[in-house]
Amino acid sequence: MSVNQIGIIVLLIVLTLISGLADAQGFVHAANIWQSGKLVWPEVMKSALGFGIGIVMYWICIRFLQDFRIFSPEIQTLAWFTATIIGVALFSGKFLHWHTVDQIVGIVVLSGVAFLLFRTGG
Repeated sequence: MSVNQIGIIVLLIVLTLISGLADAQGFVHAANIWQSGKLVWPEVMKSALGFGIGIVMYWICIRFLQDFRIFSPEIQTLAWFTATIIGVALFSGKFLHWHTVDQIVGIVVLSGVAFLLFRTGG
């Protein structure tokens, strides 16, 4: 593996984390955009910013994934999905308050979804 390929892999990891964590912020803030039936504009803007950054980073990430001949949308979304769901769990602050058994089940379910995406992604 060349130094260039290692650099692209590091870039892919960074872009995927930025994309997933930005989208996680988008989801966390989207959950708060309606309060007492009224639209909360600061939450709308934070959510939109998170999703905006997330999708742009995802598009850039796909460009580099294709350098590694990864064209399958299932495989392309696998790392993003993992980063996003972990980000939502952490940013919401609730995951750390779950019972241990619930945390384990959550991790197993996430692993199962990742397994299915990987196995069926072609």
